Amino acid sequence: MISRVIGFEKGFRLSDGNHFETYEMMLPKLNKFDLVVKNLASSVNPVDTKLRQSGKGTSQPHVLGFDSVGIVTHLGSDVKNIEIGDRVLFAGTTKRFGSYSESQVVDSRIVAKLSSGIPTDEAAAMPLTFITAYEMLFEKMGLFPKENQNNGTILIINGAGGVGSVATQLAKWAGLTVIATASRKESKEWSKRMGADHIIDHHKDLTKQLKKIGYSSLPYILILHSTDRYFEEMSELLEPFGHLGSIVESNKDVDLAKLKNKSGSFDWEYMFAKTDYDFNIASQGKILELLVQLMQEQKIQSTLTKIIPGFSPEVFYQAHQLVEEDKMIGKLVVHY
Repeated sequence: MISRVIGFEKGFRLSDGNHFETYEMMLPKLNKFDLVVKNLASSVNPVDTKLRQSGKGTSQPHVLGFDSVGIVTHLGSDVKNIEIGDRVLFAGTTKRFGSYSESQVVDSRIVAKLSSGIPTDEAAAMPLTFITAYEMLFEKMGLFPKENQNNGTILIINGAGGVGSVATQLAKWAGLTVIATASRKESKEWSKRMGADHIIDHHKDLTKQLKKIGYSSLPYILILHSTDRYFEEMSELLEPFGHLGSIVESNKDVDLAKLKNKSGSFDWEYMFAKTDYDFNIASQGKILELLVQLMQEQKIQSTLTKIIPGFSPEVFYQAHQLVEEDKMIGKLVVHY
């Protein structure tokens, strides 16, 4: 089976012009757990822009894209609880070509069925960020994944971004008080809408602002922008036995000795670690089932803020420009 895809042969900067091209690629042979999905919509994440810049020249084009909603068209022999014609959502893997494609092969264990009441574009904005936030809060920081079953306060640096918007909602659902950082008027309003209890400005002294609202230390801190910039200050602010987490790679060594005498934990979260290492990958399908349930119950709202229609190199170039400006609030979805 052949699919039309949007890809590129060698990593490029946007300033070099549009090097996305249309290709036709043969879909890989299905293994027993695989599905073929005809994609309907895909969201563009910051990780897409990083991988676009770093891609090395290959014999096959690089095809990015992780979040997607699509219709199942073929099933592997051991696929359970999913049928041809089902609408599904998933966050993909770095090991196979992605959702900038009309059709793709996906492992059924990282997929969840999507209820009929949830719009395609709203759902397509969510999988990667929801899995990232869930794994950080409930698998790394040790919070309990049930409504109102936790206590304490979390500080989320970059609260209006894709992961921050979901982490705010999930932490509130779980029972935490949320302090989010935001600087612009629009991002402050968005963070409030996502449920943040307090907003502080990451362009100003965070420690002073926290003291003003009654916090000299915190049990949970989540860095979603510039680990290098915030690690030292956040290490000082962390409570004894607290959790400091980040999803952003550092360009220098992180000094974990700063956390030693307070028995603090530092938690990295990388959503693709499970599929990269074939580790407990079915858990991601279960996490997405919870996402569908919470969206259906209107306890989590989609972070979709912009839709670009079309399936062409120009559309994906435009989407990458918007995401790379680093001013995005919420998520951008390309609707095919």
